[in-house]
Amino acid sequence: MDTQCNQLLERLKRGPITPLEALNELGIMRLGGRIYDLRQAGHQIDKEMVEVSTRNGGRAHVARYMLVEAGK
Repeated sequence: MDTQCNQLLERLKRGPITPLEALNELGIMRLGGRIYDLRQAGHQIDKEMVEVSTRNGGRAHVARYMLVEAGK
C-alpha cells in the first residue's frame, strides 16, 4: 500500500472523513481513489452522503467515509 493509503487508514481509525477533510488534513485530492485502493486491500469502508455548507452559502452533498472495524 502506498503512503497516502497508509495515512488515510490511520486517519479512518480515528473517525469518518470527507473529501475536504482528506485534502486539508492529508493532502489527498482523490479520496475516492484511495478508498477504492483500501477496499481492494480488504478493508471494509462504508459511505454515507451528508449535506454540507458551501462557500457561497449554498448546500452540497458529499461522501463521508468510515472504517468498519472487524466484529462490529
